[in-house]
Amino acid sequence: YALALLASSSLAFAEIVEHSFHVQNLTVNPLCKEQVITAVNGSLPGPTIRVREGDTLVVHVFNKSPYNLTIHWHGVFQRLSGWADGPVYATQCPIRPGNSYTYTFTITGQEGTLWWHAHVQWLRATVYGALIIRPRAGHSYPFPKPYKEVPILLGEWWNANVIDVENEGLTTGGAPNISDAFTINGRPGDLYSCSDLKTYELTVKQGKTYMLRIINAALNNQLFFKIAGHNFTVVAVDASYTAPYITDVIVVAPGQTTDVLLTANQSPGTYYMAARAYASAANVGFDETTTTGIIQYEGTTSATPLMPTLPAYNDTPTAHKFYSNLTGLVNGPHWTPVPLKVEEHMFVTIGLGLVQCGGNATCEGPFGARLAASMNNASFQFPTQLSMLQAFFFKVNGIYDPNFPDNPPVTFDYTNSNLSLNESLVFTTKSTRVKKVKFNSTVQMVLQNTALIGIENHPIHLHGFNFHVLAQGFGNYDPVNDPKKFNFYNPQVRNTIGVPVGGWAVIRFLANNPGVWLMHCHLDVHLPWGLATAIVVENGPTPATTLPPPPADLPSCS
Repeated sequence: YALALLASSSLAFAEIVEHSFHVQNLTVNPLCKEQVITAVNGSLPGPTIRVREGDTLVVHVFNKSPYNLTIHWHGVFQRLSGWADGPVYATQCPIRPGNSYTYTFTITGQEGTLWWHAHVQWLRATVYGALIIRPRAGHSYPFPKPYKEVPILLGEWWNANVIDVENEGLTTGGAPNISDAFTINGRPGDLYSCSDLKTYELTVKQGKTYMLRIINAALNNQLFFKIAGHNFTVVAVDASYTAPYITDVIVVAPGQTTDVLLTANQSPGTYYMAARAYASAANVGFDETTTTGIIQYEGTTSATPLMPTLPAYNDTPTAHKFYSNLTGLVNGPHWTPVPLKVEEHMFVTIGLGLVQCGGNATCEGPFGARLAASMNNASFQFPTQLSMLQAFFFKVNGIYDPNFPDNPPVTFDYTNSNLSLNESLVFTTKSTRVKKVKFNSTVQMVLQNTALIGIENHPIHLHGFNFHVLAQGFGNYDPVNDPKKFNFYNPQVRNTIGVPVGGWAVIRFLANNPGVWLMHCHLDVHLPWGLATAIVVENGPTPATTLPPPPADLPSCS
């Protein structure tokens, strides 16, 4: 149920929006066979949450599934509400089967399309949904109001239990099995041989403009998205407004959202919307299938829909053109200028690596080792006896190491694929190293992909903050010439950045929110391998800049 209560007049028009999530087994048959999945309120995707900027969201989560669970509110700032952020062992211990937890937080200073998903193992394959933040009452979009708003959630499907798929990969030390399908709003579409579920259909009126709120909820694949015969106008990414950008193709990485205006201005008929992988890693298997939905003009009879021509799977130039041409909407709602004084400079290598298999076993990675991933050659390992945020609040030592390096331990030719299996570079070690920063400090981070094991585009998500994307490019970052390309006037603002394949991106953010904020690759295959760290922001000088105590029902680790 959803219940909205009028809050105090001091927060003019702000409401309390309340939901209950009942998380339990659900049997579905989207593709060839019956499959038991974990789902919220008996649906895939889960319920769409709609709020206005300024509202307080209260979500009661009842875990009736057989698995440990948390819910992450992807992209929500969580100002002074870090206890509600959700990543397991970062800000809370898991909600055990049979238990519950209530997430309470106020959404301020942001509007647009975000989403929520499970943040334990691979459960987010089926435990996810849209979180739509509209302008508060009396405020409007910085573009003409669309006739209708439509969430488009792009998902990924396995004909298997996803926890088993993940665990098998972790047991063997190799890559897990690839998915069997992609989905649009939970449905694979009619290009699959035995898709029992009806293809997703959207009926449109000639001449009307629709806002599609596109969310990539897939686990391990960036996606190209097109609609035959139609252009899009991008107006926001990651719940941050952009200058209008016209394109016929969208690229969206796991974790990212893109709001587009679609005008039904073509000849009445039926047109496919379609999505398939942008696979930037060479010689790595991936799901080569295509998911479809149908745009049907009102009053037309069904015919074979027109199919768009999608980019090649490895079309990095098209992906880079899209990602790098987006700019922020200066002076639009919630626009914040780039902070110009930087207190913390970091250069962070991101990529794959290896760790020893352990014992006398042989793993499926190169050299008989186990596949891993790291930032600055520190492969992240989550604590289990206490969450990092509890350790921060209660000043418990030994849970995390506050000495994450600002630079990689070795300087090398990062994107040289001839070094991809160099034994002196490719091995990493497990640790729980985090970066500690002072409240209100500005952090600039150069994210540098490496060629170790393989070269690919890594979508990096920062919890608790948006960041300005100052520049991005290919090859090794040049500290002399690349800063000349920085966009300080109207850079795009994101919470998840696809760092270009064999390249780099520079992000900058103001650390104005005390707590522990995970930063990790949003390809779920890479998170358990260790492609993560956390930013620990110290408390500020006043009660209004200090993390409050945890809620009474915060789950225990014991």
